[in-house]
Order: sequence, then structure tokens, then C-alpha cells
Amino acid sequence: MGATKKSPKFWLCLIIFSLVGQIAWVMENMYLNVFIYERFAASAESISAMVSASAIAATVTTLLIGALSDKLGKRKIFMCGGYLCWGVSIWSFALVNVVAPAAAAGAAAVSIGVTATILIDCIMTFFGSSANDAAFNAWLTDSTDKTNRGAAEGINAMMPMIAILVVFGGAMFLDAGDPNYWNVIFGVIGTVVFLIGLLGFFLIEEPQVDTRENAQYFRNLLYGFRPRVIGENKALYLTLLAYAIFGISIQIFMPYLILYYTVSLGMDNYVLIFAPAIVLAAAFTFFYGKVYDRKGFKVAVLPSLALLLAGYIVLYFFKATVPVFIGTVIMLCGYLSATAVFGAMLRDHTPENKAGMFQGQRIIAQVLIPGIIGPAIGAAVLKNAEQILNSDGTTSFVPNENIFLAALVAALVIGVALIFLFQKKK
Repeated sequence: MGATKKSPKFWLCLIIFSLVGQIAWVMENMYLNVFIYERFAASAESISAMVSASAIAATVTTLLIGALSDKLGKRKIFMCGGYLCWGVSIWSFALVNVVAPAAAAGAAAVSIGVTATILIDCIMTFFGSSANDAAFNAWLTDSTDKTNRGAAEGINAMMPMIAILVVFGGAMFLDAGDPNYWNVIFGVIGTVVFLIGLLGFFLIEEPQVDTRENAQYFRNLLYGFRPRVIGENKALYLTLLAYAIFGISIQIFMPYLILYYTVSLGMDNYVLIFAPAIVLAAAFTFFYGKVYDRKGFKVAVLPSLALLLAGYIVLYFFKATVPVFIGTVIMLCGYLSATAVFGAMLRDHTPENKAGMFQGQRIIAQVLIPGIIGPAIGAAVLKNAEQILNSDGTTSFVPNENIFLAALVAALVIGVALIFLFQKKK
């Protein structure tokens, strides 16, 4: 049986909504860490707290909006309206930047800046998760089937890294010492997200969702947590478990990755190393997603995880430019391809007409659990890390290679969940 053909408009919507959504998440997941580190000398604990707060906000939002979109049988309005509000909320970070010049005046200003960033981050996450985590992902599940989900996820999974490439590439043309540096970043990204929300009203095709079983909203909020539902969908929940452990491994090092390149390795030109690695990993993932469609989960997931582990090992032992580049390529290939495989597996086992309800469970596995446990492990690993003195008299920690060793240990635990999952698939 051949793959179900999708219209060019579907692929266009998948690409632009996935890419722009991930550009916004890159700004949050990687640039906000750098923002409060540079502007407010934030500690590893503060960065961990921000990631955790955002993860909680994303989970609660996805549960609420996912169930609501199932009840109404609508995805488009939440996607478009959410992107509009998402863009406005990103603009709001420029207001926090006003506090930054006063940060050197004392601990109070630093605390206000960090707290305000975390608060606005949670507000932004509400709109972003409504539009992307809940509505977009439900729309993608509804719009694909078992013959083409691997291909769709191959595109969707590579977008986080393409987004990093776009954001970092654009930032290269800005002067980091310019007082308006951060305002430009927040302004441009917020505007792009806002405009995509407007464009979506003309491009998105609303999938048909049977709402007859989804009328009771508050009951549906807890649908995916019922023991009976879990028992009927064991493969889905075992996949979620493996995905959560995978996410923990990624989040141990990812919040500190840019800082590791720039502060620890002194790579001022890290974009020239990171960008080619992203391009190669994205191209690899684009083609690798089809392996899932043709060969299934087991054949596709094991090589992906093997690449991830190999990348960790190289990054742990080597610090020279060439081996770091090679390790980054291998690690990113494993990361993106495994993300595509896990994503396709989850969509294949999501009950029909209930995609919105199960986005909450997906976000718990993909964001909440990794977002709380992963950065906390990373912060613990870096607790006694080397400190450097900044020009304003404050001190900052120096991330080290131990974050990759901790990520490697966490990734090995995935094998336990996979054993049970393979047995269930048989």
C-alpha cells in the first residue's frame, strides 16, 4: 500500500507553521537562557527554574486547549489566533530589557529582571502551547495517517534545528554590544510569528474531527489519565515513557549548549561550527523519517539512539574544533531522527478523533518531565563548576563536559522502556 498523497498546501502549512513555531521556541529555550545570563548574571538554578516554570505552563495549557479543540472540533482558530497572541507576547520581552541597565545597581534589580523574564516566559508559553503544542500537533495528527506520518515527522522533527540555524544566522548580522541587540531579536521574531498567524487564516485546511464523543469538556481533561484508557493504549504510554527519558537526556545539556561552546570552549565563531552541523543533521532526518514508514519503529529507533550516544561520547572526550564539530553532527543526527521516530510512533497510536486530548500526555513526556528533571540534573552536575569574574563584578559559572556524560547515562535508561515496548509490539 502506497503512501497517502497530501496536497502542496498541506506541506506548505506544515513547513511554515512548524518552522516559525520552532523559531519562537528557540528564542525561548536557548536565547532567553543567554539573555538572563548576560543581562542579569543568572545562575544555573535560575535558568533551571525558568525552564521548569515554562514546562509546567506548557503542560497545563496543552491539556486545557487540546481538550477544548477536540470538543469544538476546531484546530485552525487556535493555531492562527494563538500565533497572533504569541507574537505579541514575544514583543513584551523588550520591556524586561529596560530593567537590565539597572542590574549592576544591586541584587534587587537582578532579581526583578530574572523574575519578570520568567513571568513573561510563562505568558508567552501559554499562547505558544495553545497554538503549537495543542492545536498544531493535533492538526498534524488529524491530517496524516500511518502511510505518511514518518515523512511528515521527518520534516517536523528537523525544524527545531533549522530554526536554530535561522535564528543564529540572523543574529550574526547584529552587534551583540548594541543596546538594542535584544530588542531587535524580540521584535523581529515576534513580528514573524504574528504574520504567520494572519497567513494561516488563508492557508490552513480544517481537518474533519468527529466531536460526538468529546462533548463533556471537563471530563475529557482527564481522559488520558484514566487507568482504563492507559490499559487500552499500552503501546502509546510505553512510547511516552521512552520519549520522556529521551527528553531528559536532551534537556540535561541543551539549556547550556551555547554557553558551553562560547564560554567553556571559547568558540566565538560557534555558529560557523553549529550551522553546518544543523544542515547535515536536518538533511539526514528528512530522509530518515521515511525509514519509519517503510521498516517500522524498532528498525528506525535503535540506530537513532546509537548515534545520539556516540555523539555524547565524542563531545565528552574532545574539545578541539574538528572533533567537536563531528561530535555535534553525530549527536544532532541522533537527536533529530529519534525525535521524528518517537513523534510518528505517538501519532500512530493516538486514538482517532481524540488527538487534542492526548497532546497533554505528549507534552508531559516531551516537555514537562524533561523540562523539570533534565535541567535540574544539569544544574546539579554544574553545581561546583568553575566560576569566572565578569567586568561588572558579578560571577558566572562555566559549563563543562560533564553535562554530556550525565546525558549519556540518562539515555542508556531508555533501553529499559524499549524492551517492554518491543514486547508489547510483538
